[in-house]
Amino acid sequence: MNAATRGVRGATVVLSNTAEDIEKATVELVSEILKRNNVKISDIAFAVFTLTKDLNAAFPAKFARLDCGFDLVPMMCYQELDVPNSIEKCLRVLIVVNTDLGQNEINHVYLKGAKALRVDLERDTH
Repeated sequence: MNAATRGVRGATVVLSNTAEDIEKATVELVSEILKRNNVKISDIAFAVFTLTKDLNAAFPAKFARLDCGFDLVPMMCYQELDVPNSIEKCLRVLIVVNTDLGQNEINHVYLKGAKALRVDLERDTH
């Protein structure tokens, strides 16, 4: 298979709106995405993080850079669209990678309460 650029999605629920909890959730989510998809940092094109409006204590990109080795990865953080009755304290990420994996081989990662976002991917969650 030829290398292609693919998006890998993930989400988790953060315990509370503190820098420490955002860091813990970011590192856990990013690490799990990298592991499940055998991604090398050098193969990452960019990453986009979103947070629900109730999470604003820290930028998740900071922790990806400091704790996960994303030193040279272009990243942005945004506030997630505030949809009524959506999951609270939700951290989402889209990591765009260059990979030999086919679209159907990508393992998207949804942890904790965020599993409800993609029950169709249950095979890919713990």
